[in-house]
Amino acid sequence: MNKIFETPSELRLASRSGKFTQPTAGHAPGYIQANLMIVPQAQAFDFLLFCQRNPKPCPLVEVLEPGQLEPACAPGANLATDIPGYRVYRDGEFVEELDDISALWQKDFVTFLIGCSFSFESAVMQEGVPLRHVAQGRNVAMYRTNLACTPSGPFQGDMVVSMRPVKSRDVAKVVEISGRFALAHGAPLHVGNAAEIGIKNLSKPDYGDAVDILPDEVPVFWACGVTPQWIAQSSRLSLCITHAPGKMFVTDRRG
Repeated sequence: MNKIFETPSELRLASRSGKFTQPTAGHAPGYIQANLMIVPQAQAFDFLLFCQRNPKPCPLVEVLEPGQLEPACAPGANLATDIPGYRVYRDGEFVEELDDISALWQKDFVTFLIGCSFSFESAVMQEGVPLRHVAQGRNVAMYRTNLACTPSGPFQGDMVVSMRPVKSRDVAKVVEISGRFALAHGAPLHVGNAAEIGIKNLSKPDYGDAVDILPDEVPVFWACGVTPQWIAQSSRLSLCITHAPGKMFVTDRRG
């Protein structure tokens, strides 16, 4: 695995300079990582309601004022430059992936920072439960499901989940640990048979990287902050900008 950035500011500056473009899992342990959703002000109220109605996939860390780039949870940071990767969607279609969105910034953009399951991973590993995607330097595996979100205005569709293989004997421990982290999606939504939540093939994630599931392990699924990306596509939103899957904004807040 490449160098681990221990502090959020160090990782953000490396992202800003283009020196770090990888998934942020395993970096800045103990700090809250956040998914990003940027929408024009005209859609911001409906998206705020969507987050409030769907707190498991969309736990709000912070909502910024229109045009604001520096969040209170990370003084000195710039949300247009300090994430390892961004995705731009127009009319529900993925247009491009960038490492800097300064040229696209608009004064009416409203930014939502949404909690990420990466935030509980260091606590899980500290309790002796290994996480394969972190050990292998991969992105976590993420899947679209048949679990419907509660709609708000144009925002409607199904939830995305992240999956981590866990040894059967450790499932209860992982449920208890992650349950402490409400801003990181909390406890799992589902354990075991992926077909029950509409996932056909665990070896082919919709986002992120596949990992092996060993004979003594079961797949454990958490609500995922990539959900807004899929919702934006499903809803044919005219414009939104998100983080690239697995590439989070790392805040100065402790988890």
